[in-house]
Amino acid sequence: MIRFLTSTLTALLLAATAAGQPAVTQLYLDMRASFHQELDAGKYNSQFTGDHFNLNVRGYLTDKLDFRIRQRLNKKVFDERNMFNATDFLYLRWHAAPRWHFSVGKNAVLIGGYEFDAVPIDVYYYSNFCNNLYQGFAFGVNAEYEFLPGQNLVLQVCNSPLSLGFQGLYAYNVAWTGGFAPWWHTIWSVNFVQDEYHRTINYIALGNHMVWGGLAIDVDLMNRAGAGQKRFFSDFTVISKIIWSVGKWNLCAKAGYESNALENVDDQGRALDLAVAPGTKNFYAGCGVEFFPLPNRDRLRLHAVYFRSSTIGVNNFDIGITWRLDIIAK
Repeated sequence: MIRFLTSTLTALLLAATAAGQPAVTQLYLDMRASFHQELDAGKYNSQFTGDHFNLNVRGYLTDKLDFRIRQRLNKKVFDERNMFNATDFLYLRWHAAPRWHFSVGKNAVLIGGYEFDAVPIDVYYYSNFCNNLYQGFAFGVNAEYEFLPGQNLVLQVCNSPLSLGFQGLYAYNVAWTGGFAPWWHTIWSVNFVQDEYHRTINYIALGNHMVWGGLAIDVDLMNRAGAGQKRFFSDFTVISKIIWSVGKWNLCAKAGYESNALENVDDQGRALDLAVAPGTKNFYAGCGVEFFPLPNRDRLRLHAVYFRSSTIGVNNFDIGITWRLDIIAK
């Protein structure tokens, strides 16, 4: 079935492009599979897993309208609360003026931080915050203004990442993507997110990406504050990631700490933060190595990664492969 769908879509897109109709500039499949092993209280378990299988399409309708689609082919497609459960991107963007861009459709929720912003197929383990959001991609509208070269302010109104789909709950997000220097890039955001109890929680998320030659360091800081919370920085996450690229190799390490005070509940005893529970003190960390045997690093990657979270207390070790098949590449 998947082969039939991709073959049909490819034929239609190629025909449309040849006829001078809306053009597809990228059409590709990417996949990741692993041999996952874990050691839990002295008990060893292992299994082969399929982690990701994605269909990616990019292109344009006119010189001022472009689109993007990413469909996860190994994720449950239909959920009665969210019939686009397996769709990450499904948006149309209008280049209204040299510095103004508007988009409508399903897009990434604009929450700052490089762990949250990373392409999921490139992430081997996540924080509790990222794992526990109901949806990291949501339908909404974006307005983007480039106020200086490489410095962008983005406003977004979208379905709440704390909603199960389409529940009349929204997130109001403001993000700055840019940087302070050629080596220091940023994704900073302020977010006001409604939850299933129709309360609003505020995120201040400061993502920093610093590059010196082959060394890249990410530092993400996030504070979360629900209405009635007594102390600033009593619910927070700190994450750091290091990647050192040497030839065809990446040496990688990432660690994070999440904390939420027990007192952060409302007058009915419900958690003010539905992603990181009150009483959480979670330290997670891991390290690994990646190898890119082909000149184009996007085509093939081998990895070996170890990670552990204090919340779960399981030692995880993955050996795997990520590869990409370009069908249309312009």
